[in-house]
Amino acid sequence: MQPYFFPYLGHFALIANCDEWIVFDVTQYRPKTWMNRNRVLHPSGGAMYVTVPLSNSSQSVLTCEARIADPERAHASVRGALSHYKRSAPHFADVVALVDATFAQLTGDSLVELDVAALRTVCAHLELPFRYRICSQARLEFAPPSGPGGWAPAIASAIGAEEYLNPISGRALFDPVDFAERSIDLCFLDMPAFVYDTGPFKFEPNLSILDVMMWNSPRAIRAGLGTARIVYASEQIAP
Repeated sequence: MQPYFFPYLGHFALIANCDEWIVFDVTQYRPKTWMNRNRVLHPSGGAMYVTVPLSNSSQSVLTCEARIADPERAHASVRGALSHYKRSAPHFADVVALVDATFAQLTGDSLVELDVAALRTVCAHLELPFRYRICSQARLEFAPPSGPGGWAPAIASAIGAEEYLNPISGRALFDPVDFAERSIDLCFLDMPAFVYDTGPFKFEPNLSILDVMMWNSPRAIRAGLGTARIVYASEQIAP
């Protein structure tokens, strides 16, 4: 998966069901995606974006080359965007500490480094194993695929994977034959909606994991992750 900034809960459901995670950072960066922003509750209702501004937000750079404009300022901005949770969210202090710990791991201004640090920090908090490789640093040998659906079977084959797992929403992107030719089982993760009490705010689905952790203990979140099921490409999905 591409490196996302404090992604939604489904991202961590994937991690919880994987033996190894590949941080996919070798294609052109795409502005206005989840790589440098995500959504949290807005103090007046609905949701708002929390964004990490970049100094080179352009499709002319690879994702692994994306750079944060001002890490210290970005850190302060994220903290500020979460401040309205303080009076209501039971785990506010813990979540702010996780944000602080994530930014403290930065050794420079790499967006990928920040996003991976966020995954590590959240996984440690939720007690999820997180074994990963960063694609741009892994020195994997494979021919560049001709289309977007070809990257996954190529990389999975390069690392000797027997199965490849993707969110079920991306099912149409892949051709099972591409995986079968490499003796790889293609499968998808189907996770029911995780709905929780957000106190005085109206619940908004699919927000950043930051929102999920504000209102739920690690144990409750793990229970939600446990409701996901793996569906193999050959299976039919019930309507």
